[in-house]
Amino acid sequence: MNRVKLGDLLKIKHGFAFKSENYVDKSQYALVTLANISGTNNFQFNPEKTTYYGADFPADFKLQTDDLIMPLTEQVVGLFGNSAFIPEVSGIQFVLNQRVGKVLPIEGKADKYYLHYLLSTEIVRDQLEYRASGTRQRNISPDDVYDVTVFVPDIDVQRKIGHTLYSLERKVNLNERINDNLQQQLKLMYDYWFTQFDFPDDNGNPYKSSGGKMVWNSNLQRDIPEGWSCVSLGDILKKNTSAFDYKTEQLTIDLSVMPSSSIALDQLNSSTMFSTNLFNMNEGDILFGSIRPYLKKAGIAPCNGVVAGTIHSYHVKKSSDYNFALFTLCRDAFFDYAVQVSTGTKMPVISSDNILAFKVPHSETIAARFNSIDVKSIICKNVQESQNLVKIRDWLLPMLMNGQAIITD
Repeated sequence: MNRVKLGDLLKIKHGFAFKSENYVDKSQYALVTLANISGTNNFQFNPEKTTYYGADFPADFKLQTDDLIMPLTEQVVGLFGNSAFIPEVSGIQFVLNQRVGKVLPIEGKADKYYLHYLLSTEIVRDQLEYRASGTRQRNISPDDVYDVTVFVPDIDVQRKIGHTLYSLERKVNLNERINDNLQQQLKLMYDYWFTQFDFPDDNGNPYKSSGGKMVWNSNLQRDIPEGWSCVSLGDILKKNTSAFDYKTEQLTIDLSVMPSSSIALDQLNSSTMFSTNLFNMNEGDILFGSIRPYLKKAGIAPCNGVVAGTIHSYHVKKSSDYNFALFTLCRDAFFDYAVQVSTGTKMPVISSDNILAFKVPHSETIAARFNSIDVKSIICKNVQESQNLVKIRDWLLPMLMNGQAIITD
């Protein structure tokens, strides 16, 4: 192992100060900000929360797929040391914004993938935290990064370590993309079938657009397809109320690990973090965050375990209604309803009774057809595989970095 400064291994390119008056609702150029660098050392992207740019800027601030970026401002405590690779997103060109640095490995001295994991080690994080300045939001400069002391192997060993660890990360990222694409496709299908009522009719044509008969429903105060009924979520869902007895440690879902706008819940806590108010959950249960529903926290329990009392947990009364119930709960219209019926101002809360009172148009036949894609099994399988891969990566990382383990050809 060689004792060197990070400045011997890499250079950092500052981001561009994009002008806010040129921000637009949609453009091919998407600004990479601190929010894109996750606490799990990865790139996170939400098209709805992205800032787009609609004017000219220097071309050298355009980012390419697999460019490595790091934060120069600690927007969230503990962010220093995290980094992320720019993903490939169709129709999007990511651009380097200020307070984000592009990491440029020095050729022959450092491997880009190895640097990604080296930056996340405790020895680097501690030195970056020590050098940070500021009070409300702490900052580091490229010179602060360059001055960090590390111990690294030769470049050939770096490449083996970096590519081994990144192969695990790529599989995790692939699982996330599969889950996200599946969610987006089924949300779109739900909208066509259960909101616009353009489900395929007996001839394979969109029902309403092809002149399918619609009838007035007084409970919903709208026209719905002939033969459909009005149901409440309480007709198709049952709340889980079995309390956890605390005799054994269990994997736990609480609000802190539930992502916004994603049904794939890939992070878990431990029941040892809670003294009371936990309830048993089964793999595949449908979960809804009860506090501040505008955060849009709803998804699928990825495994057996327990759920915090701040989350409502349900199972379907009929398996054929699973997808219908899930995507009713995780669509924007339901989150808007949840906000309206919540109580409290500083931290609004929606009760389970109000969730189950929500009325929707329903067809047993169409709901069963919508359930033909086994979203529960696909999401749970991908999440469980990713969690296992992350455990392997996190176990390997310190051993490879300090030389306790080696990779042979």
